[in-house]
Amino acid sequence: MIASTTFSGLRRAAAAIAAAALVVVALGATAFAGSARAETEAEGFVTEARLTVDRLMADKEFFELPKFIKAAKGIFIVPQLVKGGFIIGAEGGTGVFLARGTDGTWSPPAFYTLGAGSIGLQIGGEVKEVVFVLMSDKAVDAMLSSEFKLGADASISVGPLGRGVEASRTTDFTSDIYAFSKSVGLFGGGALEGAKIFTRTTLNESYYSGGATPKSIVIDRQFTNLQADGLRQTLP
Repeated sequence: MIASTTFSGLRRAAAAIAAAALVVVALGATAFAGSARAETEAEGFVTEARLTVDRLMADKEFFELPKFIKAAKGIFIVPQLVKGGFIIGAEGGTGVFLARGTDGTWSPPAFYTLGAGSIGLQIGGEVKEVVFVLMSDKAVDAMLSSEFKLGADASISVGPLGRGVEASRTTDFTSDIYAFSKSVGLFGGGALEGAKIFTRTTLNESYYSGGATPKSIVIDRQFTNLQADGLRQTLP
C-alpha cells in the first residue's frame, strides 16, 4: 500500500512538472514570436528616418546639419527619395514630419509623401536621403495642410539643397526651409521646388489609431507610439 501511494505521488509530481514545462515552453514561444514580429510599413519608415538622421549627422560633409536642426521648428525626413526618368522625370518618397514643441521636445512623427514630376532635358536615376529642416512657423503651418507645394507659396522660401557645406553659406536661417540631401547615382536637370508634400492618412491611422491627423499628432500630441522614441531622442 505504501509503495502504491508513493508511486501515485511520484506520478502526480511528474505530471505537474510536465505541465509546468509546457507552460514555460508556451511562454517562451510567445515571447519569441513577439520579438520576431516584423515591422509594419509605418514602423519601417520611422526606423529608416532615424538611421538617415544618424548617418547624415555623422557625415563630415553635413557638419552644419545639427546646428540647423537645433534651431528648427520642424523636420521632414525622407529616407529614400527615388528619382529617375528619360525626358519625362518623376520622383517620390515617403517620410516623417516632426515639430518642436514650446517645451523644446520633438513631437511624435506624422507621415507624408513627397512627389514631383517634370518634363525637360533629363536622363539618369538617383536615390537620395533628404532631410528638410523647417526654420519658421510658416513652414510648419504649411506642412500641416493636407497638401503643400515647395516653392509655390512666395512666403515660403526654400534654401540651398545639398551638403552641409553648401547650406552653411547662409547661416542666418533666412529661408523657411533648408534641404540636406545625400545622393547615389547621377541625374541631370530638375529640382525639388514644385514638389508636392501630402499627408499619408492610412499610415498615420495604422501607426496610431483612427482619426490621427498631422495636427493632432505633432501639435496637439493626442497620439503617441513608443516605437518613435528612438527617432525623437536622436534629434538634437
